[in-house]
Amino acid sequence: MRVHVLLFDAGTDSEGIHSLEIAGRTVVLLFENPDDAERYAGLLEAQDFPVPTVEALDREDVDLFCREAGYEARLIESGFVPSNDEERMFMAPPQSNRDVSNWKDEAVSDGGVAEQQGVEPARQGLETEPESNPELDELRRRLEGLL
Repeated sequence: MRVHVLLFDAGTDSEGIHSLEIAGRTVVLLFENPDDAERYAGLLEAQDFPVPTVEALDREDVDLFCREAGYEARLIESGFVPSNDEERMFMAPPQSNRDVSNWKDEAVSDGGVAEQQGVEPARQGLETEPESNPELDELRRRLEGLL
């Protein structure tokens, strides 16, 4: 099965995969529907996040990468409807992003072509805040209104 992931600098030595940091876990989103992945990429871009590209990959390959890196792969199926706050982040990125201005430099300083090269940029994804955030609450209300 093919899934769609968000990659930064795809095909380069500093390639990284988008991830979310949720309760101490690094979660990589695997979109079944390419339109959902494109929409999520657009939401990241709207937050002045580096623009990712949507890449179709074999799910088994992505699952293997995630297991080896200690990440959690999360499939977002077509027609997915979130049932809790954590799952709402799978539909729209949180308002607070981790600083990713130097993720390329970190990948290069780690030896460039090292096997873990894709791991460091992936950790530079998004970070959630444990307490309530008024901007995030407003976004949740708007998204719930769409559902």
